[in-house]
Amino acid sequence: RAGGGRRAASRAPGAHNICCLLTRRAHGFYARDAGVAHRKNLGLLRKIICQESTKFKNVWTTHSASPIAYERGRIYLDNYQCCISSIAQEPRILYQKPKCSKSEKIEDALLLECPLGEMLPSASDYKSSLIVLTVQNWLLRLSADSGEILEKIYLAGACCKFRYLSWDTPQEIMVVKSAQNKLPAAARQAGIQQSVLFYLAVFQVLPLSFIGMLEINKKIFGNSVTDVAVSNGILIVMHSMGLVRLYNFQAILEQFMEQPFDLGHEFNWNGQVGVVGKYPFGLPYNIKITDTPPLLFEASSLENAFQIGGYPWHYIITPNKKKHKGVFHICSLKDNALAKNGIQDMKCCSLEPDWIYFHPDMSGRIIHVGPNLIKILKLKEVKNNADQVEIAEDFTIVANRENCVNNTVTVTASGRVVKTRFNLLDDDPEQETFKIVDYEDELDLLSTVAVTQIGADGKAHLDFHCNEHGILLKSIPLLESWDVTYSHEVYFDKDLVLHIEQKPNRRFSCYVYQMVCDTAKDDECSSHEKTERVFCKKGGRIFEYI
Repeated sequence: RAGGGRRAASRAPGAHNICCLLTRRAHGFYARDAGVAHRKNLGLLRKIICQESTKFKNVWTTHSASPIAYERGRIYLDNYQCCISSIAQEPRILYQKPKCSKSEKIEDALLLECPLGEMLPSASDYKSSLIVLTVQNWLLRLSADSGEILEKIYLAGACCKFRYLSWDTPQEIMVVKSAQNKLPAAARQAGIQQSVLFYLAVFQVLPLSFIGMLEINKKIFGNSVTDVAVSNGILIVMHSMGLVRLYNFQAILEQFMEQPFDLGHEFNWNGQVGVVGKYPFGLPYNIKITDTPPLLFEASSLENAFQIGGYPWHYIITPNKKKHKGVFHICSLKDNALAKNGIQDMKCCSLEPDWIYFHPDMSGRIIHVGPNLIKILKLKEVKNNADQVEIAEDFTIVANRENCVNNTVTVTASGRVVKTRFNLLDDDPEQETFKIVDYEDELDLLSTVAVTQIGADGKAHLDFHCNEHGILLKSIPLLESWDVTYSHEVYFDKDLVLHIEQKPNRRFSCYVYQMVCDTAKDDECSSHEKTERVFCKKGGRIFEYI
């Protein structure tokens, strides 16, 4: 109050503590914060999963004549027309849509989840949804729980066929890519040249909004272009000779965008009048690259294999000669210098090559997987030389196998015993071989699938390892036979294990395992013979469950 007002009252008791709590909460340290509680719950779940008494039980199985997909507790069958919850011990169909025609076939799909801390225009935006791309160039947003169409966008006419969905920035920027544009055979024979190879449509998600459409043209990027991808704000262009070139995708959008457009608004563009995202006009090509963008980086690698990660930034390539297949070079992104011990070669003698990638836990480490050995590598400074980085072994995981040398004994006509020694391949199916390595980020566990197949009978087990030190914490046998000649996918999602198998003649199977802690049921979890399996029909589909 103006004049000689009252002296300010002293701070109430406990106010200082409240200020401290508010400050700690702003930095993520508030003990009652939902994130803290969630992390504690996940820590408890990890301990329960790794207990000796905890088992994983095959609760139900189903089969399909079309591919099976899994996303966050939902199993999709029949080209996403059927959705089943994987959470219940008995199969629970969330929705079953009528069989679609070939013109409505879904080419690709992405799960879209609600962003935290943002106000969204529609109540449906706060629930998980599925973005799907149809064969007729429709982009649909479906409710993940009911299959209801929430949004519908027409991309383009028959001039291009969109086929692939991917994230530029996960859950923020989505890219829709066309199949490679090819001229009809008659046009090629007439000597007509095709300069446009791919089309890219870029969207921001939740709310779904159109950013732009652009062409990847040989006249701009070169005649040897074979493929293109967008990731983390980088346009990656691959060439036939193994060359990989990187460009700033965000800078391209800003520099070459001719005019922004909003979905659902009328437009008059290059003599066309229509509504953005509606049939038959679709989306305008509002980003026209007229000159080669500034090159950020380029490298030559066998089969265009190129990865960036680590701290400080490094990249992994294979020298661009067939004789170097299976040899990986780890180099500094700053100056292309090869790291100390940066040549990684397991010298495998196997049908399937080893593989390497940056660890998805953001630790900057590298995972190198061979038939019988998994190496976790780390980048560290060289002593007395802060400018140089060396590759060091953090820990290894070794398959449980016998000596890989076999002896065969033959007896000649004279009675002489002859021993012939030969070496098995490193990935011979009769020896335990690593097939899958994955990381469960919420539980901070490294999971591996190892398989041994003798004759027609293959045995697989899923192991959980400490992500920090590699210690084996849990091993789960998969009851179904594993044929190494088939295609397999294994998902570990907190208290759920899912095995999807593709057999010949497009026969697919899905085996669902769930965590159980009742020790009285131990025998049920380890043998098919001791459990009674029931067959039931739901929604026209046969399920097998216990």
